[in-house]
Amino acid sequence: MTSIPNTTATSRVAVPSMVEKVAIIDRLCGAARILPVITIEREQDVVPLADALAAGGLRTLEITLRSEHGLAAIRTLREQRPELCVGAGTVLDELMLAEAEAAGSQFIVTPGCTAELLRAGVYSPLPLLPGISSASEIMLGYALGYRRFKLFPAEICGGIKALKAFGGPFPGIRFCPTGGVNPGNLRDYMALANVMCVGGSWMLDKEWIRNGDWQRIQECSAEALALLG
Repeated sequence: MTSIPNTTATSRVAVPSMVEKVAIIDRLCGAARILPVITIEREQDVVPLADALAAGGLRTLEITLRSEHGLAAIRTLREQRPELCVGAGTVLDELMLAEAEAAGSQFIVTPGCTAELLRAGVYSPLPLLPGISSASEIMLGYALGYRRFKLFPAEICGGIKALKAFGGPFPGIRFCPTGGVNPGNLRDYMALANVMCVGGSWMLDKEWIRNGDWQRIQECSAEALALLG
């Protein structure tokens, strides 16, 4: 069975092939089904927030690098909660990719794709899930061996209709739609053959986090998973 890379700042990890990386993404997305997209505003929230999500059944976490606490949050969770699968999101360039690797990320998610970042992902020890919003971007990644993508922002880009349309010319491609996914459309997205998981933040209400209402976050996470049966 293909394992998820267990990288740290000091370890040297052989670079898996693109085929192996696809298998890794399939494994982690299949286990996750719902990928919470987390932006940390306060350092003290990192561990209790992760614990609440995990208690609700969400154990694969995307920590975005949108805030100054992102990299530190990844390091903290890799050290204190090694049983969780923790990746870096909102990776925009090669420098951020290198920083995410050094922080101990187990996977990388980007909001879009550039030729430079896609090439860097080929040589990274970590699986990279590139963000796309068009057929041309899929083809750009396809040429380099990518077969798994994030559709972002999903609802604005056409959502379910777009994913159905992509299924024709790209039968071997699967997606993680993110952006506008919520409990109201969650099951419709997951019913599509080319959707492997979804990303979202509806279980991460800012007021709940600020108030430390971890029970609400746990319950919301569990309810979302329950919708999928």
